[in-house]
Amino acid sequence: MRLHHLNPVFGAKHRSKRLGCGESSGHGKTSCRGGKGQTARSGSSIRLGFEGGQTPLYRRMPKRGFNNKRFKRKVAVVNVAELNEFPDGAVVDVKALLDAGLIRGGFEAVKILGGGELKKKLTVQVHLLSESARKQIEAAGGTISLIPEKVSEKGKLAEKKA
Repeated sequence: MRLHHLNPVFGAKHRSKRLGCGESSGHGKTSCRGGKGQTARSGSSIRLGFEGGQTPLYRRMPKRGFNNKRFKRKVAVVNVAELNEFPDGAVVDVKALLDAGLIRGGFEAVKILGGGELKKKLTVQVHLLSESARKQIEAAGGTISLIPEKVSEKGKLAEKKA
C-alpha cells in the first residue's frame, strides 16, 4: 500500500455548502446569513459574550469570594493495576511512568492509587501513595520509597532540574 492509495472512510467527507447559488439551491438569497445587519456582512464576527453594546452577563455578575484554582496542585494519578506492564523487579519512577505512557507531562507530583490488583514485585519511587496501594505493593513483595515534594516560596511545588 502506498500513500496515494489511501482514501478517507466513507462518510468522512461532505460536499461543501454552495452559497449564493439561487433560491432552489437551499442556500439562496441571503446565503444562510439571515436578514440584514452586522452578521450579514462579510468579515463580520462578534466576539464571545458580546451583547450588542449592552453590559454583558459576565460583567453584570458580582465577583466575590475565594477561588482555589490558582493554588490547585496538578497530580498525575496511576492505578496499581497499570503497573503490571513493568517486568518483575523493575524500578518504577516518574521517568519510567512517562516512558511507558501511563502519565503525561504538566504535573507537580505522581500518586499511585489502589485500583486493581498488582501481581509483580516492583520498586516504586513516587511522590504520593494511597494506603491501599501501599498494602498491595508490600503484599506483592515490592518496596516503596517516597520522593520528597519540593515546595517553592510561592507555595507551589518546584520542578526538579536535572
